[in-house]
Amino acid sequence: MRVALIGPVYPYRGGIAHYTTMLCRALRERGNHVLLVSFKRQYPQWLFPGRSDKDPSKQPLEVEDVQYWIDSLNPFTWLATFWRIRQYRPDVLILQWWTTFLSPVWSVLGVLNRIFLQKPLVYICHNVLPHEVRWWDSLLAKGVLRWGTHFIVQSEEEERRLLSLSSRAQTVVAPLPIFDMFANGRVTKVEARARLGLPPAVPVLLFFGIVREYKGLQDLLAALPEIRAQLGKMVLLVAGEFWEDKRPYQEMIERLAIDDSVIIDDRYIPNEEVPIYFSAADVLVAPYRRATGSAVIQMAVGNGCPVIATCVGNLAEVIQSNASGLLVQPSDSHALAEVITTYFRDPARPSGKKGSGDDKLSRWEQLVTSIESVGPGCE
Repeated sequence: MRVALIGPVYPYRGGIAHYTTMLCRALRERGNHVLLVSFKRQYPQWLFPGRSDKDPSKQPLEVEDVQYWIDSLNPFTWLATFWRIRQYRPDVLILQWWTTFLSPVWSVLGVLNRIFLQKPLVYICHNVLPHEVRWWDSLLAKGVLRWGTHFIVQSEEEERRLLSLSSRAQTVVAPLPIFDMFANGRVTKVEARARLGLPPAVPVLLFFGIVREYKGLQDLLAALPEIRAQLGKMVLLVAGEFWEDKRPYQEMIERLAIDDSVIIDDRYIPNEEVPIYFSAADVLVAPYRRATGSAVIQMAVGNGCPVIATCVGNLAEVIQSNASGLLVQPSDSHALAEVITTYFRDPARPSGKKGSGDDKLSRWEQLVTSIESVGPGCE
């Protein structure tokens, strides 16, 4: 099958770039021919909430034969990209959908496909709507997604959200695969803590990834005094770039008098350092207030790190399928403190080792099969 796959890859950073790369590899490994199209400019610097959308990793996750054709601010590149895709004559087009900023680009490609190519257009919906929804997001999403013929979502909750925008959408729920692409860099806990300057013999909680309001770091900070009262000395390691004002978090840390228990590493963590953080931690804490899925949790599972997460999106499904952690209700710091305390006092606590459910979630083949099902002779 001939596939035109469009989305970010290296030198762009983050989970969706990693996802696009691994999907391309999986498609090619199954014998499909893939035209991989990425961005010559993904976001203007003034709009990107982080320091840079480029990946600083010394060991980047790469894939061969990438065409950097799309400038998100230059409509001429969108037209030229479609012309080149048309010459490639794909059987299926795949677009990654995660931000309404790309609505103009994806709309143009969708309209031109409907008029000229008339091929299946698959949207992989990482987020049907943004985590922080603005009044115009639903209108933009509805306008873009109307051009899709098939949709892949990563949870039943996201499927319901999509169907609320497009009741006739043909959907497939394909859970986010386990992100174990960096797991070969794991080291012992002793070595990892020495490299990060962490104490060797105290509980270490890890909050990993971009810091945004919906990820619930404030709830974890609020739970820390109670956790310390029960466990004694411990460390919360916050490893990720702040995409919002850091001052309220710092003020909260000072107000709660927990500054000696919190270490903040405010930066994008490069690939080669990812397994060091998961090796050093006793448990990843993901206290999300709302979510669809989480590449961070799938990365923890892939690195053998136990998880304590909230029951939002498909997080419960992931953790229960892999027997990899514990669950708690969102936005409840007292309940979160109780679960974390219980975790450390339970000798039979989850180890983080992959469980019997891993095969289903770790295989990118499930995702590839969903895409192949809309190819020639399968509609």
